[in-house]
Amino acid sequence: MKTLAFDGRMGASGDMILAALLAAGADRDALAPVEAALPVRYEVGETDKNGIASTTVSVLLDDEGSPETDGSRDRDGDDGHSHADHGDGDHGHDRSHDDHAHDSHDSHDHSHDDQHGHHDHGHDHPHRHDSHDHHAEGSGPLRTYPEVVEIVESMDLPEGVEADARSIFELLGEAEASVHGTDLESTHFHEVGADDAIADVVGAALLADDLSPERVVTTPLATGGGEVEMSHGTYPVPTPAVVEIAERADWSLRGGPVEAELLTPTGAAILAHYAEGVESLPSLRIEDSGYGAGGYDFPDHPNVLRAMVGESEARSASNAGSLVRDDVAVLETNLDDAPPEILGGLQESLAEVGARDVSVVPLTMKKSRPGHLVKVICKPEDAEAVARRLAEETGTLGVRQAGATHRWIANREFEEVAVELDGERYEVAVKLASDDAGEVYDVSAEYDDCAAIARGAGVPVREVMRRAERAARDE
Repeated sequence: MKTLAFDGRMGASGDMILAALLAAGADRDALAPVEAALPVRYEVGETDKNGIASTTVSVLLDDEGSPETDGSRDRDGDDGHSHADHGDGDHGHDRSHDDHAHDSHDSHDHSHDDQHGHHDHGHDHPHRHDSHDHHAEGSGPLRTYPEVVEIVESMDLPEGVEADARSIFELLGEAEASVHGTDLESTHFHEVGADDAIADVVGAALLADDLSPERVVTTPLATGGGEVEMSHGTYPVPTPAVVEIAERADWSLRGGPVEAELLTPTGAAILAHYAEGVESLPSLRIEDSGYGAGGYDFPDHPNVLRAMVGESEARSASNAGSLVRDDVAVLETNLDDAPPEILGGLQESLAEVGARDVSVVPLTMKKSRPGHLVKVICKPEDAEAVARRLAEETGTLGVRQAGATHRWIANREFEEVAVELDGERYEVAVKLASDDAGEVYDVSAEYDDCAAIARGAGVPVREVMRRAERAARDE
């Protein structure tokens, strides 16, 4: 299985992820849709981090961009971590910290003493660009979540890339909304809605699509330590938005190893969307690897994100395979007035617009009223249509999207097996569940076939099922 593995021991930011993906073999030309849609360009370079040759990525304004129209960003003073966005909400973008006073660093390689790097740290633009190049950090108007989604949808991206980018921004928006006590639709992204943040997120989605791994993993992500100054005051590392995103992620956080902010909201959101958490790197036959540089220089710790691409080896002595990762969205709503006929028809109605599975669970609601929780699994790109149909069918006033971003599923196939009863042969459909190595671990006879045969032969249904499943295992 082609696997992309990140070594998160020095954190991650948007541009560190871009740089690591390019260093691990992604095609620079894959970023063209972003440069065509936004007034920015990617500058890819090389630098040395404690003796390690590393790739850098900077998002710069193109020739038509004006630093006055972007970077100044009077809003909220945002310059200095105003993260208004990120800030405490932190959310955002690498900049959260990222607001790092980006000014000075031209080379962005601020010494470490910077202590909180809010600076760069995250964003890390380690770029070493000439003074005449204007960094795109913070450029563009203040945007809400729907406005960012509208921009992403207008970029003419491949369907899967667009869905990935939207999911990442949704993670960022939910984190920001949770921190500020607002709702997703009215959340202002501040820095995370800036052109360079959009370039980071969409760029990462394009490069990941170019590499096309079947599995993405990351070791625990280092957050750094200390405190950062944000528009609403001084906060400890990890910042509030990073903590919110981590709650929705499959991987874990780890403090240290330096007193600086190493993990930005944008970096956290990208990895929360794509990566499964592992305690240590899996066994890989390495095909390509590389390092994405961050903006800090520490005396004993190279500020880099390592990415490795290779074929996963067997996970155990028995050469057992794994289940297949399937990206999904999980929608939920609570109902206290839905008639049973409506609930019973949801399976069919929601399946028409993309639902993969529908569950209805009894529960007790406020004032001890009996109600139901409806949970729907669908593909991310179908979530909007499924939510609309769910609202139309039930009259619910709101549908929420739960934090799950993927599930692990078996490969499934059907085959016909012969069952003999009282001298008569019958054909029964049997479902075989297997892992990615082709190992069948479950056999299940189709109930409807077995029930029809049982009625005709005058035997219990479970006897037909038992014989059909045994026949499938024996083949």
